[in-house]
Amino acid sequence: MCGVIGYTGNMEAAPILLEGLKKLEYRGYDSAGIAVLDKNVISISKVSGRIAHLCEKTDDGKLLHGCIGIGHTRWATHGAPTDTNAHPHMSNDGRFAVVHNGIIENYLMLRDELKAKGYHFESQTDTEVIVHLIDMYDTGDFRKAVMKAASRLQGSYALGVICADDPDKLIAVREYSPLLIGVGIGENYFASDVTAIVPYTRNVIYLDDGQLAEITKENIVVYDCTGKKVPKEINHISWDVQDAEKGGYAHFMLKEIMEQPGAVKAAMTPRMKDGEICWEESGLDSFDVHSVSRIVITACGSAYYAGSAGRYVFEQLCRIPVQVELASELRYSNPIIDGQTLLIVLSQSGETADTIAAMRECMKRGAKSLAIVNVVGSTIAKIADHTVYTWAGPEIAVATTKGYTTQLTVLYLLALWMGRKLGTLDEESYHMLYESIRALPKVIQDALDMNPMIKKLAGKYHDAKALFFIGRNTDYATALEGALKMKEISYLHSEAYAAGELKHGTIALIDDHQPVIALCCNSLLQEKTISNIVEVKARGAEVLAVTCKGNQNILSVADDVLYIPKVEPIFSTVAEIIPLQLLAYYVAEENGCDIDKPKNLAKSVTVE
Repeated sequence: MCGVIGYTGNMEAAPILLEGLKKLEYRGYDSAGIAVLDKNVISISKVSGRIAHLCEKTDDGKLLHGCIGIGHTRWATHGAPTDTNAHPHMSNDGRFAVVHNGIIENYLMLRDELKAKGYHFESQTDTEVIVHLIDMYDTGDFRKAVMKAASRLQGSYALGVICADDPDKLIAVREYSPLLIGVGIGENYFASDVTAIVPYTRNVIYLDDGQLAEITKENIVVYDCTGKKVPKEINHISWDVQDAEKGGYAHFMLKEIMEQPGAVKAAMTPRMKDGEICWEESGLDSFDVHSVSRIVITACGSAYYAGSAGRYVFEQLCRIPVQVELASELRYSNPIIDGQTLLIVLSQSGETADTIAAMRECMKRGAKSLAIVNVVGSTIAKIADHTVYTWAGPEIAVATTKGYTTQLTVLYLLALWMGRKLGTLDEESYHMLYESIRALPKVIQDALDMNPMIKKLAGKYHDAKALFFIGRNTDYATALEGALKMKEISYLHSEAYAAGELKHGTIALIDDHQPVIALCCNSLLQEKTISNIVEVKARGAEVLAVTCKGNQNILSVADDVLYIPKVEPIFSTVAEIIPLQLLAYYVAEENGCDIDKPKNLAKSVTVE
């Protein structure tokens, strides 16, 4: 899923491909491979694990000869991270090889069709259908065969293809996945990221969705999806390599915050088809939801707070009691679990030690387990009865952002799907909520765009001794994650409190100029939260409120206001966390913190 590169020119391709893949390592990956074409023969070498293993296997590329080739770093989505599932994939007759970033949503249907026509599949990937489709449509015109195959694909893809019968040509295709062409002298490239080719050329052509590039060492021709030639502008890159890895952002965390509209879209799109929510890859479609009498959600850290927000959605839409437990507590609590319990397990890495232990304990007691994870082939994914991948893509920054919002998105979809199955939602409500979820990528993008003053506000609050976050219901769940983000990367003491509990002790901590961040996005409880804001203001607090656009009442009680677009109240968490992520980021930047690698923290907590 993570990186592609292609080269054609006068030099040996393999060493260039390997160097390009090394430049893409920062994106995260679990396997890598290259294919090189020489004298009408395609040679492939691929490994699970590190690119260093691929370099060792190929003697740094010296064992594969040819001046044209393609390479790939894979972050598994369909099929475990194995040598067989690694890219490139080759057609049965050895004439075509393909690399692919993205997800093919209709691969199961295409796989069945191709099997019926006699094609043999080596891997469990969605990608392998592409190379067999190209072979099926080939009538001697390489470009047309790729175009016909691409027209059958649903989903996202950046493709690189070589053909043994057309040994001087690369073909690259883009649809909802980044891809650019590197323009050289007597050599040309394609890549998913400028990082891979910046040592060789800084002149690039950016492909748009639906466009195909036919690349030789002397020429580049770009076509639209109808086969019409499209003139393209050549752009000059002035970034250095480190900047290129981060897409021009100062830190990976900021880059990943900005990637959230696309990440949420990737999490939902394969599951939302023609008004229906489907779970083909997880086997959930046949799951008997009527056998569930209660739900237990368990996780650690941000995943736990995603579960806390999800609880409100499940209880409202499904009318099933939901218990949210820290995995580190659940594993030692002698839990009351039986065969009518659905255990929902959340983990970005799928390797969180406490979560694995809690999961095993509950499954031993009869719970049916559903894992929501980001890493294919991880331990949690393997031992769960059902696994749903978030498809957020790799996160480099230790503090999660898109991992959290994609977990929320999957929880929303599950709750809506279960509510309909259980009959606790009528069709009108179902379709209204379905459309509300479908709109979330745009809602998140708007939340990113509509608060340009956040950096300035960070300058106001960065030297506070403590920050208090308050909210009710879904706003309280967001407050928990917002406070965690602040303490993780800025090292400021920050705590979240249920706003209705202020009078039961917490309000004693409010003093003159004490910053309080009040979340007021759940319109059903807006008046109650405003009364809590008035309470802390009366005791000298300075209030930064987060609310939905159009809420004028907040202006009379808050010192500063951040807005999110209007959104269905039970789904508001996925939008209102966005300004809090940005606030934490800019406070940390103001304080000179190591944002991507905060002290004492690890990305994947694999020990107790």
